[in-house]
Amino acid sequence: MTQGAGQGPAAGATAGMSLASAHGAYPAVPHPAAVYPNTAPPAPYAVGSTDSTDLPPEYTPTERDLPVIGSGVHDGATLTLSGDTSPEAGGAVAPEAGPGPLFVVGDVHGYLDELRTELHAQGLIDDEDHWAAGTARLWFLGDFTDRGPDGIGVIDLVMRLSAEAAAAGGYCKALMGNHELLLIGAKRFADTPVNSGAGTASFQAAWLLNGGQRSDMERLEDHHLQWMSRLDAIAEEDGHLLVHSDTTAYLEFGDSIEAVNDRVTEIIHRNDADECWDLFRKFTKRFAFRDDSGPQAVHELLSRYGGRRIVHGHSPIPYLLGEVGSEDEEDGDRPEIQGPHVYADGLAIAMDGGVTMAGKLLVVQLPLTD
Repeated sequence: MTQGAGQGPAAGATAGMSLASAHGAYPAVPHPAAVYPNTAPPAPYAVGSTDSTDLPPEYTPTERDLPVIGSGVHDGATLTLSGDTSPEAGGAVAPEAGPGPLFVVGDVHGYLDELRTELHAQGLIDDEDHWAAGTARLWFLGDFTDRGPDGIGVIDLVMRLSAEAAAAGGYCKALMGNHELLLIGAKRFADTPVNSGAGTASFQAAWLLNGGQRSDMERLEDHHLQWMSRLDAIAEEDGHLLVHSDTTAYLEFGDSIEAVNDRVTEIIHRNDADECWDLFRKFTKRFAFRDDSGPQAVHELLSRYGGRRIVHGHSPIPYLLGEVGSEDEEDGDRPEIQGPHVYADGLAIAMDGGVTMAGKLLVVQLPLTD
């Protein structure tokens, strides 16, 4: 979940944009100059609904106890499932013993085609974009929308894969990024002023400044918002502490992973623009692990929440390396990203390959091999 300063506010943006861009911003790709119409503030969205009838039947939450649904057939394509799913066996999935391999995905930011290409290259989806990895485990580190051309398409794919992976005995899950908070806030609160501490600000202005796409807002539906509002902020898998942002701000929300996730969910589900803005602001912080004090910052998180390494997105690797170029440079002049960046005495793994700045969308299996 990342912030972008852009090359100047879109027309009609408020002065609050300067605050949003001050919290660890980096240049956004160009977005439509016209401000998303604000004819009337939308009614507050009732996030937090747990009524499964509000969601399309093919979508499932991201909790670990996902139900097994269907028999593996999707629009004529057959999923690659582990175990015997024949009619004689009742169509039940017989998972392999133990969990499958673990994969993580960095910031996608609406680049659906690049995501499909990378998932296919790792054998996670087939030629029809259906789950093909059996009991594999797949974690997205957040920031599905903004800047790129098809953020809603990205969310739709991730939601569908979560159901298909569950049917195969694996899972596909996602973390809350700052751009999920930004999109939820822009939809719920529009141009309602928030207490930024540095002048007037609003979610809608910050969303536009940070690459908000009008096409995403037009296609955003209730089930997308409900799904985003339930995403966890932090998780631990196989000794890897997974977070979106390279910040220690998570320490402010609880003494355990469960406590942090519960607190973040509680804030999102309350209809309080200032509280949501403060949460968004803290999730935009970055670079806590980059300098000499970085290893100690990582140790604070690991000692509190567990794990041996932290894995994050949010800050593009070119920024972490101090090699970022300007928006005016040719693509060939920008640093080439080959894979994750391991730093902070080997304790941190950065996964945002900078796809929004002609970098690479990273899909990587953990643990990393030397």
